[in-house]
Amino acid sequence: MLHAVIMAGGAGTRFWPASRADRPKQLLSLVGSASMIRATVDRLEGLVPAERTLVVTNHRLVDAIAHELPELAPGAIIGEPCKRDTAPCIGLAAMLLNKEDPDATMVVMPADHVIPDADKFRQAVQQAATLVDQHPRRIVTFGIRPTYAAEIFGYIQRDQPVPQPDAAAPTYRVAQFREKPPAEIARHYLQSGNFYWNSGIFVWKAATILDQLAGRQPEMTAHLQKITAARGQADFAPVFSEEFAAIQGTSIDYAVMEHAADVVVIEAPFAWDDVGSWQSLSRLLPLDPQGNVIDAKHLGQETTGCVIRAQPDHLVVTLGISDLIIVQTPDATLVANKNDEESIRRLVQEIEDRGWTEHL
Repeated sequence: MLHAVIMAGGAGTRFWPASRADRPKQLLSLVGSASMIRATVDRLEGLVPAERTLVVTNHRLVDAIAHELPELAPGAIIGEPCKRDTAPCIGLAAMLLNKEDPDATMVVMPADHVIPDADKFRQAVQQAATLVDQHPRRIVTFGIRPTYAAEIFGYIQRDQPVPQPDAAAPTYRVAQFREKPPAEIARHYLQSGNFYWNSGIFVWKAATILDQLAGRQPEMTAHLQKITAARGQADFAPVFSEEFAAIQGTSIDYAVMEHAADVVVIEAPFAWDDVGSWQSLSRLLPLDPQGNVIDAKHLGQETTGCVIRAQPDHLVVTLGISDLIIVQTPDATLVANKNDEESIRRLVQEIEDRGWTEHL
């Protein structure tokens, strides 16, 4: 059976001040009326039911996500005691699913992507699941055809095609994974035509990814096994906290994907955006005649290329400005150059260092 694992532990600091430690990006409604995690679960409708959906998040977000996704059983939301990147998150989910269903196939996805065409997404996931059924040791990922020389995404280089039915999306063996490149190399990738953006969405057998982790991350695997064995026991919370904190965190790309032998990439037939920053809203939301994204009560003159968001009853007036991000919340306001969003991460850390809590 197909199971879904949704990774929802990110901090979303580049969306400060709307995104906070207690209500990060995946719980916000940035594109459309639904929160990002709600939209992610809705995208699975008809493909994976609620009883086969698992969410792995930060322990402090369990209650908020349970409120957002009331159809999930309480045990389906796993709260990590600390942040350890994607490999431990995926490994823990795979162990729990493998214990329940030794033949489980997993679709793993982040909670904060925008994929407008849910039908095409479901068809692509079903295609990936079929590829895994044909070769249970196979790992399938989805590549996004790049539209510009992005420095913020990892890349996948494709190799020889994998034969597929005419109606299926093009599929290739993976030559190699590449990390986020500098601008010149990103331009080369774009021009070559055989590189994809790495979507971070995967389909595989739970047993397969566990074997991969056991071979390359034996210490991590040992800690995860102790956590899994303690689940349902009276001492689960302290065991989880101690064992998970002892894990050396790493991404699933470093831990497995860059080394695995049978990896294929499906050229995603669906539109995709990882909504990584305020500026990304310019790609996803309507622009006014001056190229602004406005989600506020706003009066602007000589205002171009800005992203402006505020509380519904808060008036924002702008005059003679260009390429700014202006975000107002009840307790904080951000005014930033649209082209310097990486600095927001550093600013959030400095706010914490000064004792100006960034929590709601």
